[in-house]
Amino acid sequence: MSEAAVQATVPGGGVAARLRGAVVYALLAVLSFGLFAPGFLDLPPFDRDEARFAQASSQMLESGDLIDIRFQDEPRWKKPVGIYWLQSAATALIDADAKVIWTYRVPSLLGAVLSVLLTAWAGTRLFGPAAGALAGVMLAGCVVLGVEARMAKTDAVLLATLTAAQAVLAAVYVGRDGPAPGRGVAALFWVVAGVSVLVKGPIVALVSGGTVAALALWDRRIAWVKRLRPLMGLGIVAAIAAPWLIAIAIQTKGAFFAESVGHDMLGKVAGGQEGKGLPPGYYLGTFWITFAPWSFLTLLALPWVWARRNEAAVRFCVAWIVPTWVVFEAVPTKLLHYTSPTFPAIAMLTAAAALDAFGRTEERPRRTLFIAAAALGALTYGALTAAVAVIPWLVDQRIDWAAVAMVPVVLGLFTLAVRTLAVRGGARRRTGVAVAAALTSAAVLYGVTYQFVLPRIDGLWISRSAAAAVAAARPCPDSVVASAGYTEPSLVFLAGTRTKLGGGAMAAEHMKADPACALALVEERQEAEFRSFLGGTEPRALAQVRGFNYNNGRRIALTLYGPAR
Repeated sequence: MSEAAVQATVPGGGVAARLRGAVVYALLAVLSFGLFAPGFLDLPPFDRDEARFAQASSQMLESGDLIDIRFQDEPRWKKPVGIYWLQSAATALIDADAKVIWTYRVPSLLGAVLSVLLTAWAGTRLFGPAAGALAGVMLAGCVVLGVEARMAKTDAVLLATLTAAQAVLAAVYVGRDGPAPGRGVAALFWVVAGVSVLVKGPIVALVSGGTVAALALWDRRIAWVKRLRPLMGLGIVAAIAAPWLIAIAIQTKGAFFAESVGHDMLGKVAGGQEGKGLPPGYYLGTFWITFAPWSFLTLLALPWVWARRNEAAVRFCVAWIVPTWVVFEAVPTKLLHYTSPTFPAIAMLTAAAALDAFGRTEERPRRTLFIAAAALGALTYGALTAAVAVIPWLVDQRIDWAAVAMVPVVLGLFTLAVRTLAVRGGARRRTGVAVAAALTSAAVLYGVTYQFVLPRIDGLWISRSAAAAVAAARPCPDSVVASAGYTEPSLVFLAGTRTKLGGGAMAAEHMKADPACALALVEERQEAEFRSFLGGTEPRALAQVRGFNYNNGRRIALTLYGPAR
């Protein structure tokens, strides 16, 4: 597909074309909400990041302090304030008095849906309406976005801001030889960049700056960047981000920057934080899961991308992906979602290649490559599906028949998608059937996993069980629980901001300080210390909670103690 042909596919401004576009975006929004809805209301808060973000946002609502960010009494100065404002605003608009995790997830849900729509919009302008719509479907159906849409964290909102910035940047780049865009286009880019800085700091500089740098080296031409009006843009970014940055710097006497830049960001660059230091190549390996069920199509698309690397649309997407990916592979601290800012570009390239039958319109895909892609895709997607069926047994020692029944359905649909692509003839129809089969398999997997399987694995949700036991056993309306040995932030979110976290000695002192109303939740490894500091007083055991702490890989047993009779 030549560059001229690509540009010819961009829809015109007629009423019919606009109406068709509006219908496509509406359908993509419905699809996205449908994929992200299962489990959204029912999944308890995940540890540790989601619970920390949600609790800090809750305390922002409680205190009315919109500048400082705190988890209990500890400063939380790792990320800027944008996501906390969004979570607080969403919760305040829905119901500020009912402390439930899903209200804090609403910005992530909306950010994920917006990312899908923006990917479709950018893909339409780079590769045509069909490729744009398919790219949106792929992003909506991939594993990693489904996870982030259900978590009250920064990443889905960040992805929406980055995709918006890159969409504007793409429009400027592919139109670099035509009339200059108006001031409003440039302003839009910088407004989005400013919002992105408030959400997660300088990541937008890495993604958009890396794209510009790669294109400048590749094209040996950078004059087109002047169309973004950089001097005006820096002023816009400063106007959006600087007021809070100045306020937090004054309030914390500069400690925010020392923590967020000096400890959090540079700490991730220097070494693996929280035991997450991993070697380069990690993201290439995990891509088979994070972009499933489409990752095998991406491997098939690589020859198509290489053959068309000199076309502006393809070149832009490659420049979007490679620098960001290389940086994240080089940084020791690695989490599965870190490379998700590249996924809109990957989806666009994969969709365009698939609609072009990977460059071999009436033939089967290259046999060796197809076998390798299909085998790797089936192996990893099958392992993910099987894991969902096995986890209830591993954690709760029970069989979840919904999860077991799901396995042949999901794998059968995925097999149909692969076999359809292997058939000769009818390239576009073949692609449509394959995508529909893969998407249906993903919808079944996500629906069963998030709505039925995960919420019912009691052993995973220790804080849910512990908080329920505390609520049922409170001897006084204002009873506070002290947790010894189990210090996950989700317990604070579910049991209350005043919950105390620490060791056995702390829990014993808490019980002695308020003998009529205090509660203590004691992990079995802290029992001896707890009892020794009680000084002979015998507390009353009220409940036991057992489970598996997925953050440290340990099974734990907690006993809830109340005042002696």
